[in-house]
Amino acid sequence: MKYTVLENNRIASKGYAMLSKDAKFTPFEFTRHAVGDNDVLIKILYAGICHSDIHTAKSEWGEATYPCVPGHEIAGEVLAVGKNVSKFKVGDYAGVGCMVNSCGECEACKNSQEQFCENSKTVFTYNSKDVFHDNENTYGGYSNNIVVNENFAICVPKDAALDKVAPLLCAGITTYSPLKFSKVKQGSNIAVAGFGGLGMMAVKYAVKMGARVSVFARNENKKADALAMGASCFYTSTDKSEVKQSFDFIISTIPTFYDPIVYLDLLKFGGEMAIVGLPPLKNEVNINIKDLVYKAGKKVYGSLIGGIAQTQEMLDFSLRHQIYPEIELITPQEIDKAYKNLTSGKAKFRYVIDMTKE
Repeated sequence: MKYTVLENNRIASKGYAMLSKDAKFTPFEFTRHAVGDNDVLIKILYAGICHSDIHTAKSEWGEATYPCVPGHEIAGEVLAVGKNVSKFKVGDYAGVGCMVNSCGECEACKNSQEQFCENSKTVFTYNSKDVFHDNENTYGGYSNNIVVNENFAICVPKDAALDKVAPLLCAGITTYSPLKFSKVKQGSNIAVAGFGGLGMMAVKYAVKMGARVSVFARNENKKADALAMGASCFYTSTDKSEVKQSFDFIISTIPTFYDPIVYLDLLKFGGEMAIVGLPPLKNEVNINIKDLVYKAGKKVYGSLIGGIAQTQEMLDFSLRHQIYPEIELITPQEIDKAYKNLTSGKAKFRYVIDMTKE
């Protein structure tokens, strides 16, 4: 497999970018930083589409840097390695999630919570300032290659289904991490609010962990899917007269406006609610502190992906138990259509771009 090294040893790359928040995706040529002593160069074979990509590319979480090449669910094959790399060799499969570097020295980084780097040096996979490479903007997985520090690449076995591995690098870890944090186990009674790409993974993990799982969705279009995945109950309402049960744990994956208090009301005393879905700023969700005081005895927390060590743990767990996302493969030319389907509720689960079809 070939790749092109340019002046200053930069790597020639091409992908698909939005040039403004109202634009459509267009082919885009750019360069990546040189393969350093501790870096790996990965040929991207598959890239998942996360709702975060849409929020970012359309500047719904604040003004993005354009051109914007999204994508932080990446799976591919190692093309080159730096001289100090010991984790990978050429030809290995590797994955890249939401981060590509951090300081590695603070307490958060030492405890594999790199997303919370205390020195503010977390470098996210796209639309992020790379403080280790002259503050250049990072470009993500809707492209043909990526250069990443080996410590931020995930080991993927050669017999893994790479197209289904890709979404695990965000959708998988984003839901696996809070389930582990809240110690979901055999006999736990839990609920998943929102049943898209994230909610689907939360259901699969929780069922495998032995929990009794209920799903809350906006309509019954995917009820059969939820029940087939092992969910015990499926609700399109949070009305207590219809739900008639309370939960040890609720995970909200909802990426649009909603009222979190209605879910807080469904928690048992001592129950926990994890929020992983982030609506656009114009539809920002808030919780009145009065509600927290008068509904005391319950915990609400946010969860941001997971550290690199836990991401590897999640992937190993997923492959061991054959837990994969439900996906639909598309070509790069279909990204705009996929975005439209995701924002209109027509998408079923996870779109994955086959980057070999460029």
